[in-house]
Amino acid sequence: MKSYLSLIPISAKVHRRHNRMTLLCIIFAVFLVTAVFSMADMGVRMEKIKLLNKHGSMALQGLSSSQTARTLYSTAIVLFVLILISGVLMISSSINSIVDQRTKFFGMMRCIGMSRQQIIRFVRLESLNWCKTAVPIGVILGIIITWGLCATLRFVVVEEYSDMPVFGISLIGIISGIVVGAVTVVIAASVPAKRAAKVSSITAVSGNSQNTKNMTYGVNTRFSKIEIALGIHHAVSAKKNLILMTSSFALSIILFLSFSVLIEFVGCLMPQLSNVSEINILSNSNSINSELLYKISNMEGVEHVFGRRNYLDVPAELNKANTSSNTIDIISYDEFDLDCITKDKQLKKGSDISKVYGDSKYVLATGDKESTLEIGDKLRVGSKELEIAGLLKFDPFSSDGNTNGKITIITSGETFRNLTGVNDYSLVMIQTTKNVTDKNVEAIHNVVGGEYKFSDQRDQQTTSTYTAFLFFVYGFLAIIALVTVLNIMNSISMSVSARINQYGAMRAIGMDEHQITKMIASEAFTYALSGCAVGCIVGLLISKLLYDNLITSHFNYATWSLPIIPLLIIILFVFIAAIAAVYAPSKRIRNISVTEMINEL
Repeated sequence: MKSYLSLIPISAKVHRRHNRMTLLCIIFAVFLVTAVFSMADMGVRMEKIKLLNKHGSMALQGLSSSQTARTLYSTAIVLFVLILISGVLMISSSINSIVDQRTKFFGMMRCIGMSRQQIIRFVRLESLNWCKTAVPIGVILGIIITWGLCATLRFVVVEEYSDMPVFGISLIGIISGIVVGAVTVVIAASVPAKRAAKVSSITAVSGNSQNTKNMTYGVNTRFSKIEIALGIHHAVSAKKNLILMTSSFALSIILFLSFSVLIEFVGCLMPQLSNVSEINILSNSNSINSELLYKISNMEGVEHVFGRRNYLDVPAELNKANTSSNTIDIISYDEFDLDCITKDKQLKKGSDISKVYGDSKYVLATGDKESTLEIGDKLRVGSKELEIAGLLKFDPFSSDGNTNGKITIITSGETFRNLTGVNDYSLVMIQTTKNVTDKNVEAIHNVVGGEYKFSDQRDQQTTSTYTAFLFFVYGFLAIIALVTVLNIMNSISMSVSARINQYGAMRAIGMDEHQITKMIASEAFTYALSGCAVGCIVGLLISKLLYDNLITSHFNYATWSLPIIPLLIIILFVFIAAIAAVYAPSKRIRNISVTEMINEL
């Protein structure tokens, strides 16, 4: 052996099983960054192709400063930082466990003359040695996933993604993946390397630096059994490891809650309402004969046809002294339109839309934070008195969702006719089937004729973009959850391996297998509980901050509420991970004899 560094490949082979989870953490970090930057690059290339097709080569000069390019790359950079932090915490926790397990080895190296600086260099180079395997695997996985996503967008989602490159290779994505793999490992190995360097020669005899401190007090068994108390003690006694484990789990929860806000943000930008139409027929007055709806409803390619009538700036009296408006807008909704309000959950709590159907005196009213209207308020239009049975959360007839002091009521078709005497429509909305053709649309246009404005809005639909974004975000959230599960399983497994001789001694003095399992479980759930506590507190604060800045600042009718479902999902994943983490180490201990476990004592 020419140098102590020659031990690195030998150590990698000997500890292959122990290093497996650490390699997976590096692979995930590299794969995520490669995929994120590659998808951003593919998005920019798609925009470049679109500009070339529409405007020629001159349009490419402004591509680097375009809003799309800036948004894609800025998003990728933010994700890069988040993945880097997450990777550092997970890998550092794993390397810490490896150092704990090999304390005796480092003590022996000090005995034969290795300096502290050489120990630090050894640990860092040993960690970087993992990159030789993990980084190429992560990069290849990132490229393959990018190809799969691009193919899905181009051939499944189609529409605005028809120019998406499928088998493109992104140099930016590959370089970013390699950089995050190397940087993450170097940063993560720094603290464990210094910790290994502090191991004294005497630990070559004891084999565990954690046992070098004199215990002046016993484990508190007042509120729990000895095995549970010992498990909690194992978790909290190693402060640095506890902080790393807690931070790692907390970051996963924070990321999960933060990305959940992004889903709501896109939902506000591109609301996917059930009554969105592909074709509109518009009249400047209520002049579209109702018989036209029946004709269109029986035509090929048509799924739903529904209409609206309007009566604007109608004099009205409201039984509220603080209302400045003395006129209202009245809009009629057909039954399908009213059903969609309930389906899309547009009503405020306490609303009763069932009263609005048919010929009734009940109506709905648009609302926002500034609106003074309340459920139960009454207003008089002509000789008829109407009662507000429900309030919408926003105004669907304004561009920003705000009422701006304007009162707009929604009635059923029958109620509208009795109020105004108007039977014909001002707007007819058509929802088409998925297999509708241009020929079908042309046939509808011919039936309508040239008397009314015919608007084909099929190319303005945002469903595909919204679906693609959800696909990306939920995929990222699934990976976060998976990494959380793998991380806690790896950390608990390494912690058990580091204390294998202690468990052997406990078995030797009479502790049975079930007690050992309970000890490991209590250690795992201590990490899980501390991570959940920190993650939920910080995550909810960041969720509220993101919601206010991204959503409320632009859509002031939207209000933040406790994200109960995302919170329950990620907490459930954390505790599933804790349960799964207990199984493998417990099984391994049951399969090892007492003498094998204590042979290093």
